[in-house]
This record gives sequence, structure tokens and C-alpha cells, in this order.
Amino acid sequence: MTLRTALLPVALLLLSGCSATPEFKDPPLVDHRYTADPSAHAWNGRLYIYPSHDIPTDAPYPDEGGRFVMRDYHVFSLAQAGGAVTDHGVALDIDEVPWAERQMWAPDAAKKGDDYYLYFPAKDSQGIFRLGVAHSDSPTGPFTPEPDPIDGSFSIDPAVFEDEGDYYLYFGGIWGGQLQRWQDGRYSAEDRYPADDQPALMPQVARLSADMKSLAHPPKAVELLYPDGSPIVAGDNEKRFFEAAWVHKYQGTYYFSYSTGDTHKIVYATGSSPYGPFTYQGVILEPVLGWTNHHSITEFDGQWYLFYHDTELSGGKTHLRNIKMMPLQHRENGRIETVSAFRR
Repeated sequence: MTLRTALLPVALLLLSGCSATPEFKDPPLVDHRYTADPSAHAWNGRLYIYPSHDIPTDAPYPDEGGRFVMRDYHVFSLAQAGGAVTDHGVALDIDEVPWAERQMWAPDAAKKGDDYYLYFPAKDSQGIFRLGVAHSDSPTGPFTPEPDPIDGSFSIDPAVFEDEGDYYLYFGGIWGGQLQRWQDGRYSAEDRYPADDQPALMPQVARLSADMKSLAHPPKAVELLYPDGSPIVAGDNEKRFFEAAWVHKYQGTYYFSYSTGDTHKIVYATGSSPYGPFTYQGVILEPVLGWTNHHSITEFDGQWYLFYHDTELSGGKTHLRNIKMMPLQHRENGRIETVSAFRR
């Protein structure tokens, strides 16, 4: 599928057998503004969610994500699952970031001691995606950004995973996320993709330095493998990485989950190290209403939850989304139960 055909303005009802008028399983967590790409964390006995903020636009299709023109971040929190959600207001605005020009896409946050860090992508004045970081002494902000992007960073979708005192930054996304323009370690304006039978472009990982504002080493590719140990290939759109990396740990195993993009699934792989390699295991979330999906997974009050978005509030407009959450189950053998956003 080409970028041009994949981004047509069609409210795709990719419902895996559901009818054209589906019954949604979960209500939107926020209904007074459009939100997407929820990164959720349980801190200080409360659940904090760091989504992107969709806004209406007249940008035409096809594009490379041009309809996703987000310019600020709000932090949301709740004391218990199903409880009232608090909007803590603007945590960071693009006008406060000296190097950023447009498109503040999916963020994530991290807590180290009594300090909080917000990681975010944005395009600079050259139209190149970089990753930035901002600091606050509160999980809800406001956050003060660093004057420059993180050295050595590129592409989109930062996600931070803490493991035994170390913090790892995962990132990357193809197509509009520009990962395909960094194959030689430097930016090229030309899109270059592997042949369908060659290893797919892989997400990136780097351990964060102690200051949480820089990389401790150059980014490394995260290997995603088939069960036979061979790399997932670029033509396998059901399994290859597209965007939205996330890592969580359960009973000593590292779970790397991500979006397959044009096949609209959230899938996962497992490994024994935060660096990988990770072996593909299966589907977590089937396609939702809308083209994109982007998720996070966290434990809160003894229950694991999956956070995701769809386009229920906007009636299927791909660039106007809303965040949701549902319980997630790990089976006794460690496999994650596949879930749907719709009632059967």
C-alpha cells in the first residue's frame, strides 16, 4: 500500500467482523477536547495520562501526517479506574520550545526522584522531526523545555521505560515519522525503504544519561524477530514495526508493543533485555474506528490496563481522536489476551 492510497480521507470501519454501527466497549476518557496517543503512568497513587492534542484543520489529503497539527500538551489524571478525569491544563505549548516549529505529536513522560520529564517530537524549521525534553517538579507541569532537541535524536514517538534504575528511550516511526530517512545515521530528504523480502526498518533505543536530558550512547536498532529467529521483513505489514513503541515488564519478561500502521493493529513481541531482541508473539488490540492507533500499557491498583485511541467522538475523522482505556490480561503462560474495542 502506498502512502497516497493509505492516507485517503476515508473513515475506515476496520472492525474485524463488526457491523457498520458498532457498539463501543469503552467510553472516551476525555470528551471536551480531542486527544490521542495516550502514554499512561501510575505515580503517587494516581494515574497520569500524557496524550497528544488533536485540533481541527483544513490540511488536504494525501499528506505525510499534515493533518496532525497538534501544538500543545495537556496532562490528565484520575484517582481510580472509571473515576472522574481531571484536565490539568496546558503543560507545554509549542511557542515555548525555541527549536520547534510544528507538529507536536505523541509524547511520553518519566519520573526520576521528585522530578518529572516530558519527552516529545516536533518538526524543526527544516521540517525534520527531532525529540525534545522538558522538566517539571510536578507530574502535571507546567514543563520547562530544553532550548535544543536531544542530541542524536530523530523521528517520532518517544517512550521511556524505567528498569532497575536505568531509563531507556525508545522512538521511531516510518512514513510521516521519517525513520526511513535516517538509514545512514544522518537525515536524507529522500524516502528509502527496504525491499519487501528484506528486514524491516526497526525502532530505535538508547539509554538516557543520568540527567534524563541526553542519550548515554548513540541509538541502536531494536531487533524484532519471527519465532524462528529471523528478522521481520518489510513486506509483512501484519507484523512489521510502523510506530508507537512501548515497553512494559511482566514477571521478568520485557514486552515490546507497537502499531502496525496500515494494518491497524497493536501487536507485541517479548525478550529478556530492554535492548531486545524481541520475538513476535501476537495481536493485543484489533483495529479500531479510524486509521491510526497508538497505545500504552501500565499497571494501576493491581490491574493492568491498555490505553488507546479511536475516533468515536468525531464520527470517524482520522485526525480528531479520543483516548480510552480497558483492562488487559496476561495469561499464565505470559501471553497477552487479544482484545477488541467493540462489543461482539
